[in-house]
Amino acid sequence: MAISQLFNVANLFVLPFWALMILLPNWKVTRQIMSSYLPFVLLAGAYLYLFINSITPENAQALSNPQLADIARFFTDETAAATGWIHFLVMDLFVGRWIYWEGQKTGIWTIHSLALCLFAGPMGLLSHILTYWISKALFPKFQQNEAVTVGEKAESSSGT
Repeated sequence: MAISQLFNVANLFVLPFWALMILLPNWKVTRQIMSSYLPFVLLAGAYLYLFINSITPENAQALSNPQLADIARFFTDETAAATGWIHFLVMDLFVGRWIYWEGQKTGIWTIHSLALCLFAGPMGLLSHILTYWISKALFPKFQQNEAVTVGEKAESSSGT
């Protein structure tokens, strides 16, 4: 598979997971799918393939003692850029999944944080942390009650 094809496939691969977390967060199927590590294994496999193919002795030396100019030169290579991009896809989805599960556990609203995380991972993470702090400060009893309710719903839907 060509690098550009792998890049395009990886970009499309993550979208259903984001759509489920953002649009259907309380659906049983969403919970089942997001409990799996398989998407991360597949994306990490693509990352590993690209990483191995992007490392040359010169790149390895430059990355062993990173300087901004060396990193910029490294990412001018198409394979290295695709490797970096898939790194973002894996990590942003992983953080998004964590935000999703925190929302399921605590009852805190996560749609805005997940949407931000999809496009700019660290901003989504910051948004979730701030939302958590604000919710905890303004509605401490709601968060506690909602966490029990979400837990009870999950328990009753699993049949235990």
